[in-house]
Amino acid sequence: MCTLQLLMLPVFVLMLPEGAQHQPSFFPTGTVPTPAVLGPVTPGGTPQSSSVETATPQDVPGIFTMGPTPVTPSMPGNRSMDLFPVLPICICDLTPGACDLNCCCDRDCYILHPRTVFSFCLPGSVRSSSWVCVDNSLIFRSNSPFPSRVFTDSNGIRQFCVLVNNSKLNYSQKLQKVNATNFQALAVEFGGESFPSALQTQLPPLFYRAGDPILTYFPKWSVISLLRQPAGVGTGELCADRNPAGFLESKSTTCTRFFKNLTNSCTLDPALDAASYYNFTVLKIPTGLTDLQNMKFQVPVTLASQASPPLLVGNTCQNAVSQVIYDIETNGTFGIQKVSVSFGQTNLTIEPDVSLQQEFIIHFRAFQQSMSTSLTGPRSGNPGYIVGKPLLVRTGDTSHSMTLLQSQGYGTCSIKRYEVQFGVNAISGCKFRLMDTDCSRLQQEICQTLHGRPTPEHVAIFGNADPAQKGGWTRILRKNCSVSIMNCTSCCFIPVSLEIQVLWAYVGLQSNPQAQVSGARFLYHYKTIRDSHQGTDVHLTTLVNFVDITQKPEPPKGQPRMDWKLPFDFFFPFKVAFSRGVDSQKCSVSPILILCLFLLGIFNLETT
Repeated sequence: MCTLQLLMLPVFVLMLPEGAQHQPSFFPTGTVPTPAVLGPVTPGGTPQSSSVETATPQDVPGIFTMGPTPVTPSMPGNRSMDLFPVLPICICDLTPGACDLNCCCDRDCYILHPRTVFSFCLPGSVRSSSWVCVDNSLIFRSNSPFPSRVFTDSNGIRQFCVLVNNSKLNYSQKLQKVNATNFQALAVEFGGESFPSALQTQLPPLFYRAGDPILTYFPKWSVISLLRQPAGVGTGELCADRNPAGFLESKSTTCTRFFKNLTNSCTLDPALDAASYYNFTVLKIPTGLTDLQNMKFQVPVTLASQASPPLLVGNTCQNAVSQVIYDIETNGTFGIQKVSVSFGQTNLTIEPDVSLQQEFIIHFRAFQQSMSTSLTGPRSGNPGYIVGKPLLVRTGDTSHSMTLLQSQGYGTCSIKRYEVQFGVNAISGCKFRLMDTDCSRLQQEICQTLHGRPTPEHVAIFGNADPAQKGGWTRILRKNCSVSIMNCTSCCFIPVSLEIQVLWAYVGLQSNPQAQVSGARFLYHYKTIRDSHQGTDVHLTTLVNFVDITQKPEPPKGQPRMDWKLPFDFFFPFKVAFSRGVDSQKCSVSPILILCLFLLGIFNLETT
């Protein structure tokens, strides 16, 4: 009877004995759930199964452990239950009628155990859990209606814990009612500083930094704007006029403009008028915005070349801008000191859907920098070439980079060209339309297209070659690009391909070799065309090939050895024996024998 009473004795876990502790919503670091199940004990001491469940790492929020195989939690009667039941208010359910990813309280998911499907639960989609724990040895049997677990803490002590149903952990508090009586008191208690005004503007920086847009000012209209550098976008490289130029960023861009009605656009489109590229001033420093009437902050744009306004004459639009070059001198934090602009202009024939390719170049250099120094340009190595840097060439006293053909929309030849990179073999091509009927002029035009302008004459031996020093350059071997054909008056022999061959080698120490160009030559390939070639397209090709002619030295024969020396009298007894000549060599073994017997005697004495 006593045993039966013991079996039916309920344990009220909310009435805790001494030593019971209230656990937070997650267990401390190091607490590892165990798969053991604590059940009732029979009179014989054998534990039986009960409703006390074993916690798994997936069931305990805030814990990630590498433990034994998880045990599926279960309730009495083999009814499955999720540790985090669906909340009455699901704040992450944002898509009606559909299951939101990782929203464990979304009823549209129809998932009994969300953590088995989702990688994690979004904050607020699960109930906050609160556990009350006692030592496991104090509990004989539990019939609590709340989920219970047996855990092992970091010290190896097993604890029996019950999940407490605390509504304050899952719901927000009620808002206070605000009326005319308590409004002022609440405003004083919870009020603070007001938000800053959205109309407040930050002061402009004191000076330009690299990459900052350059400010411009139009005095005629009192308008602040930015210095623009149109760039091509899309497959057709259409001009994007709002592209800003960056301070100290010297670069070149090209783009294409299409005109449906060039008759009207010739004189009305500002992109074709040179005056639209210099009818403003440039702010020396950004703080000039605070005093636009002060001329000391404004730098006028001066003309470095003659520029005529566009003019419509018959079926031709004359003086259309095809190239804009800005030369800007800067003086560190003191800003922009001088701005000059030069133009390239062309004539356009008025026809339907005519196009014009424009080039925009912005070059920055230090204020009061000598022109001779600026003409040297950037180096491609110091002294030897660096692979990937431009191959330097010289025309007259001007140095520049060797270039290859580049195509634009529809594959036609572009005024923009690829730079030849040292050590990188490349090939490019484009379509050239034959418009000139005179053979000699056509040959010259194609040759200029293949070489680029200006035509290279010398190539730099090292990457830091100075145009003023002729010894640092070697002449490019080439034949005449224009060749005439004998016994053919109705045909023209035109070059269609240019192959650039560059021989180079490593020189200097093996530990720090330097690449130098030994020589270069141009090879042409020709094609014969007839007089009826006008209006047809011919495919032009340029390629560059680098050949390494380095002669490596022979490997060393070996490292020198030390000259080991013995004492001068080490071989004294042997020298005496072998220095008596050939006849006495018959008795030369006796000194050796005596020496061996002597050493053997010493050895015997030491062993005894």
